[in-house]
Amino acid sequence: MSTNQSRIYLGLDVGKTDHWACALTESGQVLWNKTLPNSEAKIIDIYTKLSAQGRVLVVVDQPATIGALAIAVAGHMGIEVAYLPGLTMRRIADLYPGDAKTDQKDAFIIADAARNLPHTLRALTKTDQDEAGLAMLTGFDLDLSRQVNQVSNRIRGLFTQIHPELEKVLGIRLEHDAILHVLATWPTPQALKKAGRARIDAKLKKHGARRHTAWTTELLEALSQQSVTVTGTEAAGLVIPHLARQLLSLHAQRADVAIQVEKIVANHPLYPVLRSMPGNGLRTAAVIIAELSGKTFTSSAALASYAGLAPTTRQSGSSIRSERVSHFGNKRLKRALFLSAFAVIRTDPVSRAYYDRKRAQGKRHNQAIIALAHRRLTVLYAMLRDGTLYNIPETTLAA
Repeated sequence: MSTNQSRIYLGLDVGKTDHWACALTESGQVLWNKTLPNSEAKIIDIYTKLSAQGRVLVVVDQPATIGALAIAVAGHMGIEVAYLPGLTMRRIADLYPGDAKTDQKDAFIIADAARNLPHTLRALTKTDQDEAGLAMLTGFDLDLSRQVNQVSNRIRGLFTQIHPELEKVLGIRLEHDAILHVLATWPTPQALKKAGRARIDAKLKKHGARRHTAWTTELLEALSQQSVTVTGTEAAGLVIPHLARQLLSLHAQRADVAIQVEKIVANHPLYPVLRSMPGNGLRTAAVIIAELSGKTFTSSAALASYAGLAPTTRQSGSSIRSERVSHFGNKRLKRALFLSAFAVIRTDPVSRAYYDRKRAQGKRHNQAIIALAHRRLTVLYAMLRDGTLYNIPETTLAA
């Protein structure tokens, strides 16, 4: 973006309660270098004082900060806002003397980079705002996913204790709300037996279970495998309805978040590219867009390193040599890519063939999945760079 008409460059290192603000003139003179309270009145006051001395450009170092009050106030006052991509910010910081990293230093570097390297800045667009919203929504969805796993495991643990055969039937279907409604109504084996086939089948059918008749039959057969009542069943009957209703609520929240995410990503230019690749669903595409926003990579190897999928070598002389996957990198992006690779071996024959080939070479399951995720990331990098859709005959997965 061009900043030729800007005379004052205000670098903001945004914090939770206070920001550090550094304002420089075109000649490099420091006009302001203090903490800025996260208060609308204080922010308006400093913006007004600086605007009286010239046109102000507010610059931050992360696109996710565009929702902060300081950025919102700048937009409301008609002050131009830009951001310095995070990776660029850190590379520029290496050019300044000293190893210390402080809010004051970061704010000065942001302002000074805006003054001397205007080509590194990016204007805040609607797409950037959407990406920041995606980061928040996908983060919340990840928290919900963890809670779903926790509650599901708790329910399965209780049924494993009081009726193992029933757990085998119910445990694998806890993602279906119809099963949860049954458990919320009849939480114990005795209550299920008393309810009978007709009522259980009607409950499953009412809440959308397509195979309600088959599920009812399996449930009743499992109940017939155990006649003994285990100690603790009565207490479990008090806990399970609460857990079932909690899981229903979590499912509803995830569905609502998915609707909001889809509204944002549907018009994103990278969304069709990401979804064209097998294994990339709505949530995976949203996480990739959110985690890669504002970042540029010179090669697929650089992207793999950022995602934590590039192998790291450990060597000591000639006696100790090992190569393993890095434990660093963007964990959210790495998790999304790993789960995508794990899912695609069931549906995509090309990916399955690559996975089987790695297994035949002696790699363990996790190693083969990580190798597949790394290779898919190479293909994904080429797709994102060129804006092309996934094409199986041309993919390097077949190589």
